[in-house]
Amino acid sequence: MLGGKAGAGLISLVYLVIAARALGPHDYGILVLVHAYVTAICGIVEFPAWQAIVRYGAEARQEGASHRLARLLRFGAKVELAGGVAAVIAAMLLAPWVGPHLGWPPETMAFAIPYSFAVLGSVRSTPAGYLQLIDRFDLIGLHNMVQPLVRLCGASLALLFGWGLKGFLAAWLLASIAEFAVLWGMGLICAYARLGTVLIRPQTGNVASENAGIWRFLVASNADVTLAELAGRLAPLIVGWVMGPAVAGLFAVAQRATVIISQPAQILGNTAYAELAGMVASGQGGAPLRRTLVRVILIAIAAALPVVILAALFPTMMVTLLAGSAFQAAGTVMVVLIMARVIALVGPPCSSALSAMGYPALSMSANLFASLIFLPALPWLLGSFGLMGAGIQAVGQALIASLLLGGLVCHRSLSQ
Repeated sequence: MLGGKAGAGLISLVYLVIAARALGPHDYGILVLVHAYVTAICGIVEFPAWQAIVRYGAEARQEGASHRLARLLRFGAKVELAGGVAAVIAAMLLAPWVGPHLGWPPETMAFAIPYSFAVLGSVRSTPAGYLQLIDRFDLIGLHNMVQPLVRLCGASLALLFGWGLKGFLAAWLLASIAEFAVLWGMGLICAYARLGTVLIRPQTGNVASENAGIWRFLVASNADVTLAELAGRLAPLIVGWVMGPAVAGLFAVAQRATVIISQPAQILGNTAYAELAGMVASGQGGAPLRRTLVRVILIAIAAALPVVILAALFPTMMVTLLAGSAFQAAGTVMVVLIMARVIALVGPPCSSALSAMGYPALSMSANLFASLIFLPALPWLLGSFGLMGAGIQAVGQALIASLLLGGLVCHRSLSQ
């Protein structure tokens, strides 16, 4: 999975070079804002089910209860797809009101409604959860390459034929749809290969009664994921709302290196969840869980270290190589955002550990507390410190969230 994500990260740098240089700060900022808007709506409205699939699916597999597992998968798919439909509708309805505040030109406003289907790129946690459950991380790693490859091909065509901003938006939309279709296809093929017709016609049963507390777990885990990612998703929109598309473009380029840093921690946190859930189920939720968690965090830090060193030593050079001289002003804030991401590496693995122990609400509370303190302050910070205010906000929120999550894991695991 790390190999797949590393490859995806390298490809993303290539299409970033193409898009930033072809569009410039203003139009690249609009591209970022349109996609960030859809991503933010999706993050708030969608209802991913992967954690429930992994947790309760592990119990069903241990029992050899294939019909229970099939019912769980069908339940997760229905819940998630319903949330996806709601997210698409919400994105369409809100675009005419949000777009003018973000500086979208009329041609972008016209494309924003069909672009709402890019929400589907994030509606894929059920098949991802099942692939984790059956240890097909190789397929998840391959899937990580789908979106960046489609974006790269689309960006190259948009540059070659001079399609401008609309061409890049179309490429980003197609990449999201491909991301959705490929992972669902992988999940369905693997599930049918293992469960056969049981997947299509399982015996009658009540998912809520045979998976005790599943609705409570789903609500808490989804709130946790939403709040953990809320600041990252809303920050570009707030920057664009307060300072305009061009500054949002600078901020997006500065964030790119931080995304490369954060991805290993997010992947390891998600993939370790299945292992941590299995450890808790087998009575190893204390010291063994803490040792595994420390190893996961150290691996994430080691994976991020090369980018941290390069960005710290050559920030302006990195930004110029990535996006061109028009984006040089993003170099300074990039260093601060990287500091925030390094601090935040603790978060995803700790959130996974808390969910595995059955305490997703605690992770949600920690992320909510950190978000409530720092996210509302972002407009004031931008007004007082310019773009550097976004870096200050990111560092403060990462520090508070990581301290709270790490402390909660230590406290709860001592009682396991």
